[in-house]
Amino acid sequence: MSGNRVLVVDDEDHILELARLYLSREGYQIETVADGSQALARFGQVKPDLVVLDIMLPNLDGLTICREIRKQSQVPIIMLTARDEVTDKVVGLELGADDYLTKPFHPQELVARAKALVRRARLEPDQPRLVRAGRLEVDLERHEVRFGDGRVQLRPKEFDLLALLARHPGRVFQRSELLDLVWGYDFPGYTRTVDVHVQQLREKLARGGVADPAIQTVWGVGYKLEIGAG
Repeated sequence: MSGNRVLVVDDEDHILELARLYLSREGYQIETVADGSQALARFGQVKPDLVVLDIMLPNLDGLTICREIRKQSQVPIIMLTARDEVTDKVVGLELGADDYLTKPFHPQELVARAKALVRRARLEPDQPRLVRAGRLEVDLERHEVRFGDGRVQLRPKEFDLLALLARHPGRVFQRSELLDLVWGYDFPGYTRTVDVHVQQLREKLARGGVADPAIQTVWGVGYKLEIGAG
């Protein structure tokens, strides 16, 4: 893990220092920015493996920065917010963030989530290179999703979620189980993250021609993938 670069964007000095202290202990190289208007330029210079991004920033807000980053990169993004409002978190996820933390948070929780996102952004060498479920193909090496002659563009967490479900078609996964296997942690209060990603994944698969709902809800339990042969 040593050598991974993390860009932390926040206008609070103590947040920047805590992130630098705890993440550097894990071998990460930390770059910090305190102004939203400088974040995108620094992102292009650093080319980080992970971005920790506050929503409330001077000059340019974190949601706008997240949207702009997603136009050029699929780097994992953790959003930070001082407001414990579902709307802010859902908007961040819809714009392309992979996870979020509400201030105040424990630095060790930031470290745990950073590790999970960076780890899952890499291709695991023992995973099959190509997963098939009917006409749906999930290519782990090329990081592509194909259905018939078309392709489905997904963000990293959406891709990881689909790859897991496609490896076990028909199996029902609990939300907490998906949270643990895909995101790397299991906190019951964060299962909303799974629901948001499933909704986005369904929409993108449907636009790609995959019969809707390919990802089915098993009420009171979780989700499963059902893909027909046709």
